[in-house]
Amino acid sequence: MAEAHHPGEHDSVRLALVIGALGVVFGDIGTSPIYTLQTVFNPSDPHPVPVTVQNVYGVVSLVFWSVVVIVLVTYVLLAMHADNDGEGGIMALITLLRRSGAQRSPRTTAVLAALGIFGASLFLGDSMITPAISVLSAVEGLKVVESSLASAVVPVTALIIVVLFLVQRRGTAAVGRVFGPVMIVWFAAIGACGVAGIAGHPQILRALSPAYALGFLSGHFGTAFFALAAVVLAVTGAEALYADMGHFGRRSITRGWLFLVFPACVLSYLGQGALILAGPGNVSSPFFLLTPDWGRLPMVLLATAATVIASQAVITGAYSVASQAAQLGYLPRLRIAYTSESTMGQIYVPWINWLLMVSVLTLVLAFRSSTALAFAFGMAVTGTITITTLLYFYVAHAKWRAPVWLVTIGATALILVDLLFVAANLTKLVHGAWLPLLIGLTAFTVMTTWQRGRELVTAERARHEGSLSEFIDDLRSGKTPTLRVPGTAVFLNRGKETTPLAMRANVEHNQVRHDQVVILSIETEPVPRVPADRRILVDGLGYADDGIIHVTARFGYMETPDVPGALGMLAPDRTEGRLRIGQASYFLSKIDLRRGKAPTMAPWRKRLFIATSYIAADAAEYFGLPRDRTVIMGSHIEV
Repeated sequence: MAEAHHPGEHDSVRLALVIGALGVVFGDIGTSPIYTLQTVFNPSDPHPVPVTVQNVYGVVSLVFWSVVVIVLVTYVLLAMHADNDGEGGIMALITLLRRSGAQRSPRTTAVLAALGIFGASLFLGDSMITPAISVLSAVEGLKVVESSLASAVVPVTALIIVVLFLVQRRGTAAVGRVFGPVMIVWFAAIGACGVAGIAGHPQILRALSPAYALGFLSGHFGTAFFALAAVVLAVTGAEALYADMGHFGRRSITRGWLFLVFPACVLSYLGQGALILAGPGNVSSPFFLLTPDWGRLPMVLLATAATVIASQAVITGAYSVASQAAQLGYLPRLRIAYTSESTMGQIYVPWINWLLMVSVLTLVLAFRSSTALAFAFGMAVTGTITITTLLYFYVAHAKWRAPVWLVTIGATALILVDLLFVAANLTKLVHGAWLPLLIGLTAFTVMTTWQRGRELVTAERARHEGSLSEFIDDLRSGKTPTLRVPGTAVFLNRGKETTPLAMRANVEHNQVRHDQVVILSIETEPVPRVPADRRILVDGLGYADDGIIHVTARFGYMETPDVPGALGMLAPDRTEGRLRIGQASYFLSKIDLRRGKAPTMAPWRKRLFIATSYIAADAAEYFGLPRDRTVIMGSHIEV
């Protein structure tokens, strides 16, 4: 008899998902009130915004309506409906784009996919800047509590960041259970402080009218335009809502945003605006000054916890982006550890972890304050948002057949807003905005170089390998004399058109072949996970009695390939005899890359491609092969 499910059970599951989302998804955007208004009115800004009544109303209104247009409209109402089998984020948009637009307009699709990869590269820059600016801004609250503690800000921040990255390998599953409740306390606290500030100057509520934002832009465009470079800090973390959609679902994220995060952040911004109106000197740290004297130290501790959570979200986001990029062929195979059996997407990528830690510490020690880093932060955010908006509307037209007129109107309105923010941030180019662009361009160059080099190596390797069907014919006719030995051999290969180099070497040099030969190809499909009934495809390669078969094992880009596990799914009637997987020998073809003279790529890109190949994970470990039964045979290829 089927077990009955009560409405209360579903409600508790939904509530748990919302609380989980609060702990992971909203950390970045939920800590933006700490530094946004402080940065807008920063007197050391190269384009300072004077503290006047009209400017305060205009800035608070701009912040509110920027959050509405970018977070609520662009992400919550639009982009989060463009999912790839439940997964979100810019990499999911790229896969949707490649599937829906490739046949209609290959060139446009290729250009937009490249733009998407640049957006993902900017997100990696965001992943370096977010922990630095978030933790710095929280620890800077110590200066408000006690001015003599100012010299401790940078060392304390560096210590927190080192500990944060050292515990990554343990995974976030255990810590994640307390993240949600901490963020609920955080949003309740900043909302309550905001209400107290509003009570002291209720006229600030007028800033909710778009008339103040539009009036500030039109009447004081010079001031408002430069202010946009800091206003955009209010929407940092919007991409996380979309990228983490696969973990918690669109509904849970939407509910958490509408019922707690959005109201709490708006109340905090309004309260800070009211505090600045009451005393212009409060612009030095309006967020912490909004807190009563007795609550400032607890608020600093709570803010530090919240910013660590914000950093955690963006770090795991960087792991996901790197993992998906590797699965889609833009990076070499990276060693990935799954840190939770129950939560999808909780992975640890050691190489990315240590790269991020060194980068974040460098940023903290170089910039030394959150306001200095804020100039760099906005560029990464606005670039990613603009590219996401553009890709979304193309997918909406190509995949869902949205009318051209509707797509044009929507895209024009939202992209104009995005480009206004991009232009404002470009004015900070010499003051730090160059940094995320440099990081993004570097990551983009590495990814596109790896993709191009991989294509060249694949073509050259196919030439070395030769035709598989001809090779099997030669074996069958006896043209290539071989001795059949008992056992099962599994040769990993890219497809069934060419002969595995290791198999060719075994036959031509050792004159032996196994009774059972499996030529195995791993396919990464542009979906998060492949169901079990679609996992394996078997091809007898033209003969039903020679013991040689080709097997295709399909995996999603969120899965770790498990070769023995996949082969264990094969029934004997599909494999020309029973495979002895428990005793099978696995053969890998190792390619030694060398720089050739052919004008296939610029010399510096050849060096970069070969250097990038050294970070590739060990193939035997990546595919889950047993070490004691894996044979690696090498050859070299010039690029």
